[in-house]
Amino acid sequence: MDKVITIPNVLSFIRICLIPVIIWEYIFLKEYFWAAMTVVFSGFTDVLDGFIARRFNMISHVGRILDPVADKLTQIAVIACLCIRFPIMIVPLAILLVKELANGIIALVMLKSTGDTMNSLWHGKLATVLLYAMIITHLFWVNIPTFVSDIFISACIVAMAASFSLYTIRNVNAIKQAKNIDVGEEQNESFDY
Repeated sequence: MDKVITIPNVLSFIRICLIPVIIWEYIFLKEYFWAAMTVVFSGFTDVLDGFIARRFNMISHVGRILDPVADKLTQIAVIACLCIRFPIMIVPLAILLVKELANGIIALVMLKSTGDTMNSLWHGKLATVLLYAMIITHLFWVNIPTFVSDIFISACIVAMAASFSLYTIRNVNAIKQAKNIDVGEEQNESFDY
């Protein structure tokens, strides 16, 4: 039986609980440093839960859902907070929302078509690194010059849009191949009798 209460799952749940703390610190208290430190602590728990899950074989079905949900909710919340001081952040926020919604739908379709989902690729990891670089830079560098801010945000937008396009193309092709295989098997079965 798959365990629900494991150390990695508790850490993922803590990450979700930290989201309102980050929002409160950043928006209402305007304690940008402490909001940044809370985000760093959240990131630390993310790394720790992944290490513990793999090292001590605590990978669970709940964890496979809870971990990425905690990550994405945190990213969305932090970027939404940053939009208050950096209105151009609405662009990476919109891309992230559309990407996650589309990827969620595609993952469900792929799971139904192929019985599996696809792994992440280098461009997705690069986009994530640039996303976190943008977030951390804007959290800690409160008076970041506009041109530096624009460079970070633009690099993130380009990487996210390119990664989203490449993943969409790959996933749609995988779904088409799975459907072609199913059609071929159905045709073969029709000739069996």
